[in-house]
Amino acid sequence: MQTDMQTSVSTGRLWSGRIISWLPAIFLLIDGVWKLFKPALVVEATVKLGYSEKVIVPLGIVLTLCTILYMIRRTAVLGAIFVTGHLGGAVATHVRAGEGIFPISFPIILGVLLWGGLYLRDHRLAKLIPLHQEGN
Repeated sequence: MQTDMQTSVSTGRLWSGRIISWLPAIFLLIDGVWKLFKPALVVEATVKLGYSEKVIVPLGIVLTLCTILYMIRRTAVLGAIFVTGHLGGAVATHVRAGEGIFPISFPIILGVLLWGGLYLRDHRLAKLIPLHQEGN
């Protein structure tokens, strides 16, 4: 039985969307879980960016929960919105810290992949944001 989300999406488009979505989602999930365990590398990097060590676990909880929301089909759009907010904060943090182009652009790339994958696998989002006109 196909869900409403899959009715107008071809199999190739659906699987492309899943792969494009899951690659950054897995990265973000791992990042969130690492923050929960606070290895020295995570603590050093977070403190270097100007954050207190005591915010690492709450950031990990928020990122992990938002990413899980994104990975669940029914809550994927809501999760994408929340993860986009988190990634925006990451961009702002790296800009404020004077980091190079890669640390600043990496969260943007993750966001593009998350939304691009979701766009491919969810016909409702494609209807909401038509990137091309059909048959004129």
